[in-house]
This record gives sequence, structure tokens and C-alpha cells, in this order.
Amino acid sequence: MPKNKTKGSKVERELFQIFIDNNYRVVRVAGSGTMENADCDLIAGKKGRKYCIEVKSSKKPMKYISKKQIESFIIFSEIFKLTPVIALRFNREGWLFVRPQDLRDSGKNWVITLEEARKKGKKFAQFFG
Repeated sequence: MPKNKTKGSKVERELFQIFIDNNYRVVRVAGSGTMENADCDLIAGKKGRKYCIEVKSSKKPMKYISKKQIESFIIFSEIFKLTPVIALRFNREGWLFVRPQDLRDSGKNWVITLEEARKKGKKFAQFFG
């Protein structure tokens, strides 16, 4: 498995466990990150709250996500009536959770910097608590 796929799977499993530890039901979406039709990485829920989660990690203080990926992610979340959430994990920062509308248009991609994620994002307990 290529290194970035391995890292992606590792951070997905880490977040999966955080949901479990917080009494959520959660599933990893098969083929996320590798298959064309996997539109999100995790689906999590508990009593009346349901989330579609796209997991992103970055060594750099900035994360770019293709417009096509975000568009598919939002359509998927709407079809299944899930709240779309982007889970960001910057190196040595921990998890920050943002909504798709928190991303900034950079031309052909959406982008969010670590600074913007700190301002607009929330920690797990704040977002899902």
C-alpha cells in the first residue's frame, strides 16, 4: 500500500476509535481513499445525530481538497440525510472539525489553512458533544 494510503487509513482508524470511545456507532466506508465511488470515509451516529465524515491529514499547515471530491461528498450526505463534516488532522495539532462551507475557494480546489481551521473548527467534544 502506498505510504499516503497507509497514513490515511491510520488516521481514519484513529478517528473511528475516538467515535467508539464516545459511544457513537461508526462504520468505515469500504474503499474510501482508493475507489472512485466512495464519497466519504466514515459514517457515525448516535440518537438523532448522523454524520458523514471526510478524513484529511496534512504535514503542511494547509490542506487542499478537490472540488469534485467535496461535491460528491455533499451530494452523498444529502442523499442519506447526514451532516457533512470534514475531520482535519494537522501534524502535532490534534483533530479539528469543520463544515464544508468553512473551506475557501482557491480556484480548482477548496483549501483550508491550519489557522483557519483553528478559528472555524471545533475539537471533538465541542463538535459532537
